Amino acid sequence: MQAETANQPQSPPYSMFSFFKKKPKEEPGPAPVAPTAPAVPAPQAAPAVSTAQETAPAAVAVATPETAPVPVSEPAPAPAEQKRSWLSRLKAGLSKTSSTLTTLFVGARIDDDLYEELESALLVSDAGVEATQFLLDALKKKVKEEKLTEAEQVKTALKTLLLDLLTPLEKPLELGRHQPLVMMISGVNGAGKTTTIGKLAKHLQTHHQSVVLAAGDTFRAAAREQLTIWGERNNVTVISQESGDPAAVAFDAVASAKARGTDVVMVDTAGRLPTQLHLMEELKKIKRVIAKGMDSAPHEVLLIIDGNTGQNALAQVKAFDDALGLTGLVITKLDGTAKGGVLAAIAKTRPIPVYFIGIGEQIEDLQPFNAQEFVDALLN
Repeated sequence: MQAETANQPQSPPYSMFSFFKKKPKEEPGPAPVAPTAPAVPAPQAAPAVSTAQETAPAAVAVATPETAPVPVSEPAPAPAEQKRSWLSRLKAGLSKTSSTLTTLFVGARIDDDLYEELESALLVSDAGVEATQFLLDALKKKVKEEKLTEAEQVKTALKTLLLDLLTPLEKPLELGRHQPLVMMISGVNGAGKTTTIGKLAKHLQTHHQSVVLAAGDTFRAAAREQLTIWGERNNVTVISQESGDPAAVAFDAVASAKARGTDVVMVDTAGRLPTQLHLMEELKKIKRVIAKGMDSAPHEVLLIIDGNTGQNALAQVKAFDDALGLTGLVITKLDGTAKGGVLAAIAKTRPIPVYFIGIGEQIEDLQPFNAQEFVDALLN
């Protein structure tokens, strides 16, 4: 086992965590506080603080010893140029689906032919049969009830229905609930799991969270080396073994974090296909062993999904959720040939929160999922 002492760097001018929400601590310890995401020098530039009854659309609550958590009603504004860059790259990543859907409504008549073409476009975008049929039925009903006569009105109606479908996925990753907060990270080979862990570790640090990483992928030396590089880059502790039981590595990491008072533990696991039943059983074992190291842990079980895998992504969600009980998803690689419709399939079939989406290799390319931005990128 090797370890490097973690330091907590100061928050940079901009962070990917855009939203905050009150979450009371469930264990004794310091009272939590929720900072705003992007640091803004002038207080008046930050969003107004809501009352305790208000709930933000998404949140990250961070524990520090000063005050109780304060919910913020809406995200603080990011630098305009950086925000425009993010949105333009998101739209570019989803352009394949966007161009197919939007061209359907150009000069179109509202008839059966339009609905058939829309059905084909949604299926090709990986929305799946169930979500496609749901959207078509709801759209036809809306067109009839509201007496829509223009193709542009129908497109706007489709945007509203899609937004209603995806909004429940827009939920917070809440920090500060436990000391430490233990996160188990899973996914198939090539989904971008280890890279995502490194990005998350960096951004957790920007919110004054100390982090320890557990190199639980003991099957691949390259995976341990990759996680160690991220640990060195972020100056965080990495718990690893040359060989051995990944569950033991996870247990050691939790014990180390408890002893040092570390805020967050992220446990990397070996990438595997859900059809590899013996490896899925090993994931269950890791989860059980983590629970022995700390009651109620792991507190978050995340699945990293490659956005280019289409309907196979939905199969992964079902399999890993059945095996582990997922609490959140991270969708990566939306900057490639991703079609985007799979989020609709997930929302209809297995609505597990999508904490983050990624569109590139840089740290700032991993952002909280925002349903409105996503729908705008698809249908504007």
